[in-house]
Amino acid sequence: MAITNAGAVLAAQCLMNDSATFLNAANAYLGVGSSTTAFSAAHTDLQAASDKTRKAMDSTYPQRSSNVLTYRSTFAAGDANYAWEEWGVFNASSAGTMFSRKVETLGTKTSAQSWQLTATITVTAA
Repeated sequence: MAITNAGAVLAAQCLMNDSATFLNAANAYLGVGSSTTAFSAAHTDLQAASDKTRKAMDSTYPQRSSNVLTYRSTFAAGDANYAWEEWGVFNASSAGTMFSRKVETLGTKTSAQSWQLTATITVTAA
């Protein structure tokens, strides 16, 4: 998973408490989409034209342990029934900031399934 340009700006805003919408339990969302478009730091949303869905955090998420952040959302039977080819971490249910995006084939979800997506972000020094 790579941080977007907008995600880097959001991180800077959070460090300064400068009008940021935090990636906390009230605002964090995981999104999935069906696009295989390569990652670009300039992306501001998932790249799928229509097959993309965001879900709020599961209860008790996100979590932090030292420098590791864990985000988890459950996509119920009626949610996101298509090939999952990309995912991202957002600070709003729509629009807002896409902090990070990953292009990765996770499989094809059907309406007979409920899937849980977990994203882990490790903050490290260079």
